[in-house]
Amino acid sequence: MTAIVRYTRTAMLLHWAIAILILLNVALGLSFTYGWVAPDDIRPIITFHKSTGMLALVLLLLRLAWRATHTPPALPATYHAWEANASHVAHVLLYVVALGLPLSGWAHDSAGNYPYNWYGLFHAPNIWFIANLPPTAKLAWHGYLGTAHTWFGYALYVLLAAHLAGALKHQFIDKEPEIQRMLPGE
Repeated sequence: MTAIVRYTRTAMLLHWAIAILILLNVALGLSFTYGWVAPDDIRPIITFHKSTGMLALVLLLLRLAWRATHTPPALPATYHAWEANASHVAHVLLYVVALGLPLSGWAHDSAGNYPYNWYGLFHAPNIWFIANLPPTAKLAWHGYLGTAHTWFGYALYVLLAAHLAGALKHQFIDKEPEIQRMLPGE
């Protein structure tokens, strides 16, 4: 049996932490978007959503720094060229969307002057140049940025589905130890 070529433990930890935070934020976002929570509970959930998004952003920046300094394991030799290319494109797009979501949310908040405390620990700053726009420009940008945040969310759903489908295809149809590459082991 061939040894499984795995990602580093740091890459695994960051991958799974970011994945959990993103899935949590999707659930939080859907809960207040579709009215699954009582109106009195919306503000604390939105604040928790913002804090979690910013934590995911920080971890993503750490993951990108790690990835820039640590070569990921090669894809299995059994991948077709189109699969390897699709995998690389999907990962780049996931990084772009995972950056775009919290940044667009932060910018949207900055245009709307919605301050919050990060997990109740400290006041999270607005993006100064957006927060200092004239009122009519801020109102317009608040709408544009909210729309961008929503569309980044839609893109995330598509990319997550493609990412999961690809991993499951390689794991169960191609019989590659795909999921194990991102799990600790020998």
